[in-house]
Parts: sequence; C-alpha cells; structure tokens
Amino acid sequence: MEMIQRALESQVVNRLHQNKVLVITGARQVGKTTMLKNIFNRTDFSVLWLNADEDRVRTLLSELNVPSLQLVIGKYKYVVIDEIQRIENAGLLLKILHDNFPEVQFIATSSSALDISASLFEPLTGRHFLFHLHPFGLHELYRDSSPFEVEGELPFHLIYGNYPDICNNRSDAKFLLQHLAGQYLYKDVLAWKDIRKPQILDKLLKLLAYQTGSEVSLHELAKQLKVSSETIDLYIDLLEKSFVVFRLKSISRNPRKEVSKMSKIFFWDNGIRNAVIDNFDDMELRQDTGALWENFMIAERLKSIVSQNSTPKSYFWRNYNQSEVDYVEEINGELSAFEMKWNTLTKQKVTKAFTNDYPDAETQVITPRNFFKFTGLTES
Repeated sequence: MEMIQRALESQVVNRLHQNKVLVITGARQVGKTTMLKNIFNRTDFSVLWLNADEDRVRTLLSELNVPSLQLVIGKYKYVVIDEIQRIENAGLLLKILHDNFPEVQFIATSSSALDISASLFEPLTGRHFLFHLHPFGLHELYRDSSPFEVEGELPFHLIYGNYPDICNNRSDAKFLLQHLAGQYLYKDVLAWKDIRKPQILDKLLKLLAYQTGSEVSLHELAKQLKVSSETIDLYIDLLEKSFVVFRLKSISRNPRKEVSKMSKIFFWDNGIRNAVIDNFDDMELRQDTGALWENFMIAERLKSIVSQNSTPKSYFWRNYNQSEVDYVEEINGELSAFEMKWNTLTKQKVTKAFTNDYPDAETQVITPRNFFKFTGLTES
C-alpha cells in the first residue's frame, strides 16, 4: 500500500535544526517510527536508529558519560531513540546528549507517558519540542477522496478503527486487533509499579467500553469492581497516559443548573474499544451504533485539532434536568456545540436547554452526511 503521509510530518520537519530535542509520543503501533523513516527517506541524511526495547541499547544508553555516548553516536548527525521511556534516567540522558553534542539532532519516541512526565521533561526544560501522534485520522487516510467515498468507508472504521496495521490489512483486521489489544495494549500499563491486580484493569476497561458516551461514576465503578474509588481513578489515569482512553470533562458556567464534576471516557480508537468487548458485529446488527459514532467523531475531532496545531478547550454539557450536548468547544470564550447522530434522517437539534442558556453558541448535528469539516477532511 502507498505510504500515507501523516499530518504531523510537516510540524516535525519544521522543528528540525532548532537546537532542540524532538520528543514524539503516541501509543504503540500508531506509526511513530514509520513516520520518521518516511521523513528521512526523502532526504540523503544518514540516521542512527536505536530501539530502547533492546537490552543492549538500554545498557549502552544507561552509561551517562560523554565518552561512552560518543562511541554510540559516532559521526551521525541524526539520532532516533525509540521507546525512550524504557531507559532509566531518560530525561538526564537526553539532556547530556543535547548539551554535549549540539551538532546532532536527537529525536526520541515514547509509547507511554507513565514514567516520563517528570523524569523526562523536567531535565529537558527549554531543550525540547513535544509532539503527539494518534492512529490515522480520516483527514490523513482520505485526503484526496470525495465525501461520498469517505462516507462509504465509515462502517469499517467504526468497527475496526484506524490503527495503521489494521487499515493496511483489512481482510485480517479482526485478528490483528485482537493481537494488538492483547499484546500491546497493556504492555506499559502492566509494567507500572502500582499495578498489582491486572484482572481489575481488564474488567475496568470492559466497563468503560460498555459505558462509552455515558458519564462515568468512579464510585459506581469502584463498587462494581470491589476496589476503592482512588484505585479506579489511578487506573484510568494510567490508561490515559498509555494513550488508550481520554476523558472529556463537563463544562459548567452555572453550577446551580449544570453538572460540573462528571466526566465521560472515550477510546482513542474504536477498534481497540470493540476488541476489549470482543464485538466486531456489522453496524446493522449492533445496539451501540450511537455510542460508536459519538466516540469516533469526538476522537477524530481531537486528532484533527492536533494536526492543525489548534488549541480549543473540549467538553460535554449536561444540566441537572438531564438535557445534554455530546461535545462542546470553547475558543476565546466563544462556544460551539455538537450533537452526534448516526441516523442521517434524524431531525434532532442541539437541545433548547443549551441554546436558551447560550444563545450566541454555534450549534450543529454531526451525521455521516456532514462530518467532513468537523473532522478536518474539508475546509467547508
């Protein structure tokens, strides 16, 4: 299959040679290394590739002295270190490399934010640019396709998601997703020092998958799994830092009328969500089409925002009378509200409870017939 250019590529290329370490995060198998190889294949640069999943590489790079590191780097001017989170004192390593080899462009990738937030970024203060790579976005897969063509592809992505290996091997999508979820999904989470009951994590993921699009109560989850609310909060945080799920918080400008402390939890990839509950039924056989569409559209929106280097704030909205809006964006104090409806014949609008309180907000119902601008496929 033809190499699919990632939207993030141009941002990475534009930050080369600015005396900064480039750090690229993203879940395993989303294509971080492939993207970098695609960038360097278009040049005549000679690149040293180091994979910290390998014992020998970890051992060599753990020797934090300049002569030893010089033996590793040699005469290379570009050095890529994959899975940097696997190296102890990774942040200090990159600081030493940056400060002692200023002529070398260092690039590090990480599939987990579990260990790197403080240990990596604190030593690198002022010395790095951070990027994040998601699974394919529709705006990357179908940049040259018509809206009609993309609409026809939606059922596949709603069920099997957008991971590169899945999109490139559609006939084997179910097997590959089950393998991906089983072998890679928990790899970094289970290695975390505070995970003592992996079976709880597995059950929690299933509960979150079944509650996609619904508000999540930590107390209720804890009650079902017979653990503390603090444990549930910790595990969800770890799943976020492994780029499996993300939280959407509620927006509230009127605490007397609007819910202010609840969250919804979505999966970054529909295929992973469906693999967790082992449901790959066709769309016409499913009872969760609304949840799948809501999860898919919100994840696609957030991926599009990252690719455009935009920074709106994202929420959902609900009042105490149970009126709700699926997705709300805030830019410079101005609100836009969106409802996600898989049924293209729906006549629904954003609830009047919201528009009455926020008459100046832009509103739209997102369906398979008009999602193109919302997900970055078109500009209008």
